[in-house]
Amino acid sequence: MHTRSKKRVAEPEQTSAAVKPANVPAKAAVAKPATKRIKSSEKKDPISNATPKGSISSHASKTISDTAYMNADGVRTSVWLMKSEPDRFSIDDLINSKDSTTPWDGVRNHEAKNLMKNSMKVGDSVLFYHSNTKEPGIVALAKVAKESYPDPTAFDPKNGYYDEKSTKDNPRWFMVDIKFDRRLKRIITLNELRQYKDRELSSMMLLKRGRLSVQPISDSEMDFIMYLEQQEATE
Repeated sequence: MHTRSKKRVAEPEQTSAAVKPANVPAKAAVAKPATKRIKSSEKKDPISNATPKGSISSHASKTISDTAYMNADGVRTSVWLMKSEPDRFSIDDLINSKDSTTPWDGVRNHEAKNLMKNSMKVGDSVLFYHSNTKEPGIVALAKVAKESYPDPTAFDPKNGYYDEKSTKDNPRWFMVDIKFDRRLKRIITLNELRQYKDRELSSMMLLKRGRLSVQPISDSEMDFIMYLEQQEATE
């Protein structure tokens, strides 16, 4: 979890024979009810008519893509969820940092560290998540601004995240830099995300392994989260 030395941080019966209507000649045709043709303009939009708890189709997902998770060439980037405790380092602290950029230091979980070291690339999108607070949830979008490099807090004996086994010649812990992109239109809380843990977000790591401070987000999860941002909260 992000610390920066102080930050840290889911039928009706059917009959076999047809019965002729009374008083109708044997060869008389029974008029069929007219079928109304629906103009394309009258067809329902799968997104605008969906409720927050409704399913979102893969077609609908493509119509709500957000440039926040596209690179300059319009290609989707990888997306990550990164947690920070707001009483130690909030989204406001990121905004107010120099160039609205900060090193994501203090991570002391090997799985989270390996994701930063081996998988994160410049331009990747980040869901900035406030954890260990009264209303945990996703509050903003950011970008990976610098790829992994050794975390210097591990070398400092005076730092709370010092690790004597980590040296400059053989570092154990790595970090990336992230840069603020934009606030979400509203906080998407953990409680709201949990409403979809058996459906659209059934595979979301946050709802399965909530303690991991750095987590991958799939394309479909990101599409749905961006969809939720446009809806009214359902808590």
